[in-house]
Amino acid sequence: MTNLTSRGERVRGLQFAATVPHFLLTRGVTSIAPRPLHGLATHGPLSGLSCVTRSQTPLPGPDWARLKVVACGICGTDTSNLAFIAGPALEPFGSFPAVLGHEIFGVVVEAGSDSGVTAGQRVAVDPVIGCEVRGYTRDQWCECCTSGWPALCQRSGDAGKLIVDGEPLAPGKVLGYHRQLPGGWGSEVVVHRSGLHPVPESISDDEATLMEPLSVAVHAALANVDRLGDSTLVLGSGTIALSVVWALRALGYGGKIVVQAKRQSAGELAVTLGADSWSRPGEEARKAVMAVGGKGYQPPIGPEVFTGGFPSVIDCVGTPQSVDLALRWTRERGHVVMLGCIGETRKLDLTFLWAKELRIIGNACYGQEDFEGRPMHTFDVTRLLLERTRPPISRLVSGHFRLAEYKRALNAIAERTPEGLGKVVLQP
Repeated sequence: MTNLTSRGERVRGLQFAATVPHFLLTRGVTSIAPRPLHGLATHGPLSGLSCVTRSQTPLPGPDWARLKVVACGICGTDTSNLAFIAGPALEPFGSFPAVLGHEIFGVVVEAGSDSGVTAGQRVAVDPVIGCEVRGYTRDQWCECCTSGWPALCQRSGDAGKLIVDGEPLAPGKVLGYHRQLPGGWGSEVVVHRSGLHPVPESISDDEATLMEPLSVAVHAALANVDRLGDSTLVLGSGTIALSVVWALRALGYGGKIVVQAKRQSAGELAVTLGADSWSRPGEEARKAVMAVGGKGYQPPIGPEVFTGGFPSVIDCVGTPQSVDLALRWTRERGHVVMLGCIGETRKLDLTFLWAKELRIIGNACYGQEDFEGRPMHTFDVTRLLLERTRPPISRLVSGHFRLAEYKRALNAIAERTPEGLGKVVLQP
């Protein structure tokens, strides 16, 4: 076991403190308040988020590196957790208070002798904390880590073998939701060699900052591209939905791609990235279902139901409404891919799950892929696809904010200002 001694240096970060009373109060407000008022919870009077100065985390060992954070994205899971919209099911797999931020791009400023990187290198960060990061030797890894999927680590709810400042490494699945390993909403991070992915100069800073969400999309595309059928509906206007469109085309999917998007700018960008068409929710989307063989029927009570439809639907929204549409608009024996991070739902009609014999597939994060006949980490596949296709992927970024401007950044997301409609990036 490696023992760490604090250096006493101080670093800045946006720290989130989650408590049960705070959860109950905040969730009560967000459950009844219009979305623009969710800012009260994410960065206003009710917020558990604050700018703090913390002791610098020493390198845990020679296989770690310290990065100066160049940029870190704000993810929908971050804002959902700040507002306590997400359910509590995954709470055992995090530890607080924590400096948030898992979409991290940085420059190496201190490299351990066995880290595999050198000072000055640009790197994107896989933030996953698996058995290797937790200090276990390979013969002690869990089944998921052994098979190349530490994002699904079965020990993420347990204390690790690594000792940090006299304490075992706390539970946690990823950097950014871990009290001892700060995330990218701060001036620096320490990262194990397994999470360091060098970025060539041909990849821009914005593209490098998007590497984590792009890899989520690439993993889902790789896992499903061979079973999507001749047409696919992608639900969503956000970064993941648009990234999925690019990833499918980059991987050679030749079927029809239709995107349901609320915003014209998102729909037009989807077409630029490879979609055949886009439609707004409502009647336009209904016509798109009809165009691929769907037929609607009106039950005595409730919304319209369908036979036929898309052979595959990829839900990148993750709300009860989007899941309901995915189940209704997927044709018999079709595939529903769940990328949106849906949590608790009070009411969801699962009739079509069994009545149509649908296959529902969940995808999350990244790991060791089988790509072109060889094992390759999803981040490296993503980098390779970016270099091959050179898409206008940086257009996904809509706003850049300094760390001190975090309230303005979160407000842009809550109020859906032009800066907050795409990926919002903090630049510490």
